[in-house]
Amino acid sequence: MPQRADVITELVNEIFAVNGGLLAAGDALTAPVGLTAAQWQVVGFLEDGPSTAAELARKRGLRRQSVQETVNRLIGSGMVVKLDNPADRRAPLLRLTPRARKALRELGPARVAWASELAPQIPRADLDTTLRVLKQLREALIP
Repeated sequence: MPQRADVITELVNEIFAVNGGLLAAGDALTAPVGLTAAQWQVVGFLEDGPSTAAELARKRGLRRQSVQETVNRLIGSGMVVKLDNPADRRAPLLRLTPRARKALRELGPARVAWASELAPQIPRADLDTTLRVLKQLREALIP
């Protein structure tokens, strides 16, 4: 019987593979609205309101530099604007533009259709367990 550490290692390998598949699916879903999967992650977090690149990186467990590169592309494409941050002048707040909000609205039906096609392939109880375990892993890894 495998040790728990071996099972964790196997789980991590599967998560890496699934992540690659999700990024590819995300790129295909978001291309028609002018986004990439990485940009979608950032834009999705900004739906709740302005945030800094560092805050976005912490929430996603990503490097601030990679998030900043994505943010710079989003600014260049007119999806995000910088705002003054009264709490820290060196870290501007990022806000969605109307163009980004429109892209998210247009993306909604495609996202729902994709998830609706995928969902029946996995029993509901397995989805619930997977979600619970992934949340536990996130809490253990991302303080």
